[in-house]
Amino acid sequence: MNERELISEIREGNSRQYRLLVAKYQQMIFRVCRGFVDQKEDAEDLAQEVFIKAYYALDSFDGRAAFSTWLYRIAINTCLNHQRKAGRSKLFVLLDKLSANDMQSARTKSDASPDAGRIMEVNDHATAIKKALAKLPAKQQTAFVLSKYEELPQQEIALIMETSVGAVEQLLQRAKQNLRGALAAYYQENCQ
Repeated sequence: MNERELISEIREGNSRQYRLLVAKYQQMIFRVCRGFVDQKEDAEDLAQEVFIKAYYALDSFDGRAAFSTWLYRIAINTCLNHQRKAGRSKLFVLLDKLSANDMQSARTKSDASPDAGRIMEVNDHATAIKKALAKLPAKQQTAFVLSKYEELPQQEIALIMETSVGAVEQLLQRAKQNLRGALAAYYQENCQ
């Protein structure tokens, strides 16, 4: 049974078949959600929310785009709404707590491991990258996550974001430029 037939069957009331779609796209949606949130558990919750929303909106899927494109849109909107609700400041507090915990853990290991300093440095750098990514405007963040986390071609990103390939190229360029600027400031402060 192909995907369109499967969707038709689900629409006709065979809701048990929906698990096949979930199984097929679960990892893809989880990766997208993970690109927007730091905690694995949050990404799992968001992915579950995406599939619930998609199930209830399945009648609105018109088939003009691929099902995966439609599902990406739901995932991105869900993640962006989550960010708005949670507020970016909460994300920064969480990242700071994680960074502090990682640093404490690395300090504890420093007596036993000569690489503990390197572990702390890597954790600090990862935290700086996550903070810089979270500060990007929503469209830049979306394009960047789809490009770098999902490794999607710009043409597919344009379909998902309902924009042109040229606009996606611009969003990616601006995202890279903004990330470079934010990270350059971080490295000037912390790595000299």
